[in-house]
Amino acid sequence: MAEDNTWGLVATIKAPSEAILNFAAHHLDIGAHRIHVFLDEDSEGARHALAAHPRCTVTSTDDAYWAQRGMRPEKHQTRQTVNATRAYRRRPGVNWLGHIDVDEFLHPAGSTIADQLAALPTDARTARVRPVEALAAIDGGAPEWFKGCHPRQSLRNAQTSEIYPTFGALVNGGFLSHVAGKIFVRTGQDGINLRIHNAFDEDGRVENKHDLEQTRLCHFHAPSWQAWQRAYRYRLAAGSYRADLKGAASIPTTMNALFRTIEEDGGEDALRSFYEDVCTATPALRARLDSHGLLHHVALDLDAKRARHFPDYA
Repeated sequence: MAEDNTWGLVATIKAPSEAILNFAAHHLDIGAHRIHVFLDEDSEGARHALAAHPRCTVTSTDDAYWAQRGMRPEKHQTRQTVNATRAYRRRPGVNWLGHIDVDEFLHPAGSTIADQLAALPTDARTARVRPVEALAAIDGGAPEWFKGCHPRQSLRNAQTSEIYPTFGALVNGGFLSHVAGKIFVRTGQDGINLRIHNAFDEDGRVENKHDLEQTRLCHFHAPSWQAWQRAYRYRLAAGSYRADLKGAASIPTTMNALFRTIEEDGGEDALRSFYEDVCTATPALRARLDSHGLLHHVALDLDAKRARHFPDYA
């Protein structure tokens, strides 16, 4: 039955070649039948390696690519949705297509993703995967501890206030990034447009009725202080912390306003203190997360997977 539920991914990526190939290799390793990568900026090493792999499709979104589509959208979120929808509508070669980012890694526990998709009702149009967010390792190594949050807002708020006593009331679920997760969409549906967290058709947003409860979306949004700072200014201006992005109704501030206030009050030292309090795998934070069943340990071993699936890449 699982053979009839092949799955694949589409991602629009601007990243170093090694990160791109880590993303592809991990998902090939756990059973992806097809990986569609749209390079938002050319990465020659990854482009050649992906093009040579029989289960990968790579597209360079250069000037000629966007000229064929009229113009290059200014916002990267719009470029993502255009590319994902294009992949979905042009025979993606799978029964289910997921739309995720290069810093997100699916981690099935128990049955395979194909088996989980096969177990869904035949009329299921989409299936959501809930996120867990990486906590920075104290020793500076690769993150292996992840924090989760409850999908129901009221319970999430109560738990978050206990887990993060200083900032819990201001950060949705203790997450710096999305709590919505990402979706798989059954292919072959008419009029589908893929967005970042949902699918739309001519009637509006497609209501998701199913979660893949045995799979987590491991999100390396802020895996170290250095990595977070490299992306921080862009996210504040145009990315996931931008001023026009609204948060949960029960949270009294936006991420943009929160971070600007923290910096105004105490500069980089205050921002660093926030990061250590909310995003670092200290024993105290792990214990509080664990007491609520929200601590997850995942070792992805990305170097080994990259070597296995792309042995010619150096």
